[in-house]
Amino acid sequence: MKFSKIFMLFILMASAAMAQEKQVTLEEIWSGKFRQQQLQNLQSLNNGKEYVVLHKDRTNGRTRIDVYSYKTGKKTSTLVDSDKLSEIKQFDDFSFSSDERKILLATNKTSIYRRSSKAVYYIYDVASGSVTKISDEQIQEPTFSPDNSKVAYVFENNIYTYDVSNGKVNQITTDGKKNQIINGVTDWVYEEELSFVRAFKWNIKGDKIAYLRFDESEVPEFSMDIFGTALYPHEETFKYPKAGEANSKVSLHIYDVSSKTTEEISLGDYKDFYIPRLQWTQKPYVLSVQVLNRKQNKLDLLFVNAKSNKAKVVLTETDKAYIDVTDNLTFLQNNDFIWTSERSGYNHIYLYNEEGKLQNQVTEGDWEVTQYYGYNPNNNRIYYQSTEEGSVNRDVYAVKPNGKSKKRLTQQTGMNSADFSADFTYFINTFTNTQTPYQYTLHLAKNGKLIREIEDNTQLLQVEKAYNFSTKELSTIEINGNSLNMWMVKPSNFDENKEYPLLMFQYSGPGSQSVSNSYYNTNDYWYQLLADKGYIIACVDGRGTGFKGADFKKVTQNELGKYELEDQISAAKKLGDRKYIDSNRIGIWGWSFGGFMASNAILKGNDVFKMAIAVAPVTSWRFYDTIYTERFMGKPQDNASGYDDNSPINHVEKLKGKYLLIHGSGDDNVHVQNTMRMVEALVQANKQFDWAIYPDKNHGIYGGNTRLHLYTKMTNFITENL
Repeated sequence: MKFSKIFMLFILMASAAMAQEKQVTLEEIWSGKFRQQQLQNLQSLNNGKEYVVLHKDRTNGRTRIDVYSYKTGKKTSTLVDSDKLSEIKQFDDFSFSSDERKILLATNKTSIYRRSSKAVYYIYDVASGSVTKISDEQIQEPTFSPDNSKVAYVFENNIYTYDVSNGKVNQITTDGKKNQIINGVTDWVYEEELSFVRAFKWNIKGDKIAYLRFDESEVPEFSMDIFGTALYPHEETFKYPKAGEANSKVSLHIYDVSSKTTEEISLGDYKDFYIPRLQWTQKPYVLSVQVLNRKQNKLDLLFVNAKSNKAKVVLTETDKAYIDVTDNLTFLQNNDFIWTSERSGYNHIYLYNEEGKLQNQVTEGDWEVTQYYGYNPNNNRIYYQSTEEGSVNRDVYAVKPNGKSKKRLTQQTGMNSADFSADFTYFINTFTNTQTPYQYTLHLAKNGKLIREIEDNTQLLQVEKAYNFSTKELSTIEINGNSLNMWMVKPSNFDENKEYPLLMFQYSGPGSQSVSNSYYNTNDYWYQLLADKGYIIACVDGRGTGFKGADFKKVTQNELGKYELEDQISAAKKLGDRKYIDSNRIGIWGWSFGGFMASNAILKGNDVFKMAIAVAPVTSWRFYDTIYTERFMGKPQDNASGYDDNSPINHVEKLKGKYLLIHGSGDDNVHVQNTMRMVEALVQANKQFDWAIYPDKNHGIYGGNTRLHLYTKMTNFITENL
């Protein structure tokens, strides 16, 4: 009897504990309840002792640029306050002149594509507090000249300069026309795949402007219906070069400010090429230009003499697969330059003299330099981030250009990322691992010494206590001769003697990483919800993903989807052999490249995967753009089997399991054409499936309740079919 009372008491206590543990809901996830506190975008001032932060009050629209001390974290002043400006009620963004005496303020900002936007801009004078509008029109990429006397910008595909002293406007180009000629900003595919918009640069004296001109008249047009809220939808048309089709013809030009004349620069005997970067050197009349062949396996670094307009090649990079374009090129005061390359099999830093002769390999080893932060001439140090502590981790280092005196500046194991002050006195470190939400700390750059803690997100940990979330377990799994990184989330009441269904997530795109030593993101909270419902969720980074060397990343060349899928299928089988996983209930999902992979998995892996969800997937590489697709696959004219054998649209007859296909109709990146053609192929193969289209939503499929609706749909599909 005594035992029974104790047993009953234990049951009551356990029940009470279980009652106290809440189960997370989709509404909570998408309400932002678990959002981590992050530092707002800060910008270091020239003095290196202070930084500025843009503050926006969403209730009344008031906008301020506040100045803070690095050392104390305390606010020292306010540079701009929209409440004190009669001309501007609020502003969306800002940028300084080189001497920080003037500030460009962006208002009425409108997004164009992923990185591009246009806005009405004002010049704010810090000393007087006066405000001057540059133009009544929305303009693109306004940039002060180095002497701060002028602002160059783009309007309707033409370049202009605005004289700050008298307000006079000078039009540099006149042939700009929508869907025909673009001057000074990039076309769609450059913006998306080469990651830049502004295609003009002032030299350091401010008397020359180098710019790119895109002739996209021969690029095929793509059109999308925009349904909107009007009685009739309208059509949006833009130039989009699909794999194998014509690209824009790009040319380089240099404008002389004093003579108001422009010269086209002959770069050499290049045909069908890209100009992915241009940058003035420390010498005012020497411009660096990077030229990449269409196959993207040869890159030339050229120096252009802006007086003679002659170009010469100073460095050539080649690769059997492809070359990644970066923003790491840095010119030292004597015009020697810092460069990064994968030539050793891993991404590392190199030092060259101004003639292009290699002086030294700065870093070396079987690990990757993952971010180059810059060079400090005052102490002769290069700062970078790397995977020296393992491919799922990141640390920050300092090293001399001769490769000596290397010092690790971060100490905690996990993902460390630095934001340096302008003079490299300080850096703000962002740290996270699977147990730790974002922690922000201030350190001395010379030795990594901790100065102060800024934010540690302990409040988030307090909020999470009520839910008893499961740990994201990091491990490796041996697949097809490789040790692959993996994370797994199990139910909080996991019992190894029970069997659980498995949902696999992956992205799998070239050079990507989905498995890292980092804390929960938004999707991870959704995985906690699924774990509460009795699912195990796992993610495996297979061949083709990044940060484990060039060979591992580039093995997928000309066969996108082949080796990546082999690894996902093999991983699913191996996980299915574990006694606590039900091998008959394995599903997979992914977005974009991950959606492409999930589609292939449910088709080619139909004996392994019972269910798949594909969000915004590529269903045939023939439908995607030139720069991305050809980088990894070459042209379809030269590699038809590589394109077709690995495209889901050609394997619909293999569908056996449950398949959910989701797309936004306004996706300018992976067009809804991919899904529509996939749907038609499935219909003609008489295969049943589920699908959803989100009207006018782009590749991110968000806005209002869209994400809540999307994740509710996916949750229901999983619980009903896996």
